[in-house]
Amino acid sequence: MTHYQLVSQNKRKSFLVLVGFGLFVVFVSWIFYWFFDSSLTTLGLFLIFVGIGSFIAYWNSDKIVLASTKAKPAKRQDYFDFYTVVENLAMSQRLPKPKIYVIKAEQANAFATGRNPKHAVVVATTGLLKQLNRSELEGVMAHELSHIKNYDILLMTLVTVFIGFILIVIDIIRRNLFFGSFEDNDKDNEGIKFFVSLILVLIVPVVTKLIQLAISRKREFLADASAVAITKNPQGLINALKKLSAINTKPLRTAGQATAHLFIVDPLTVKVAGKKKFKFANLFDTHPPIEARVAALEKLVS
Repeated sequence: MTHYQLVSQNKRKSFLVLVGFGLFVVFVSWIFYWFFDSSLTTLGLFLIFVGIGSFIAYWNSDKIVLASTKAKPAKRQDYFDFYTVVENLAMSQRLPKPKIYVIKAEQANAFATGRNPKHAVVVATTGLLKQLNRSELEGVMAHELSHIKNYDILLMTLVTVFIGFILIVIDIIRRNLFFGSFEDNDKDNEGIKFFVSLILVLIVPVVTKLIQLAISRKREFLADASAVAITKNPQGLINALKKLSAINTKPLRTAGQATAHLFIVDPLTVKVAGKKKFKFANLFDTHPPIEARVAALEKLVS
């Protein structure tokens, strides 16, 4: 399959995922309406609000993600290697140069966001810029530019916004479930409402996590392979991933459940030296194990 066919396949899958996610949002909205005994008019207005919010999110997705992660614009004179690496790679792929931002944090990580290549943003932590040499930095940035080139960033950014919206609704229901009261004339309905709401509070975070998994894992492998095709240097990305695995001993504070899948490595799960994960520990990770990614890249070298 050619690169262009992979991009087309990505777009088709992205559309299907967004449709499914949209239906899931409608379902959660209906539960929200039912929970608060609203009228159908209120439900309609709520869904219109969601639609308008989603449209605004589409046009401002990069700003939303940058604000939530506390990323700041990077100046060329302050981050020369970072700036020139992104410039050179974008030029080699005939991509518009993305905006360049940094997060001031000791953890080493990076991500790309935006609705399309013309409105893309590449972000790196100051920890990553300090820890990686230029060859390793090229590997990481080529990975992020691959997400831009493969049109992954639109899907991943919209999912970030949708998950944020769903988690807000679930949090409202959770607070009313445990700290509010179910005042309903129909006692049977009151019990059903409590039970369904409890199930929803427990299940929806798991469903949103599975959606992140469906989006993230294959796209990470594809972006790794695409990065090697760009740099012609598998060892740069291999060394970078190994470093990121070794030095990230604390979670990134500015990352959250809604944005974790955007990063090149999971910013919330850290590797503890000498401690092995049990067999199914990686089941709900947003990223494939770094060991698996390195092994896949090493096959390209051999």
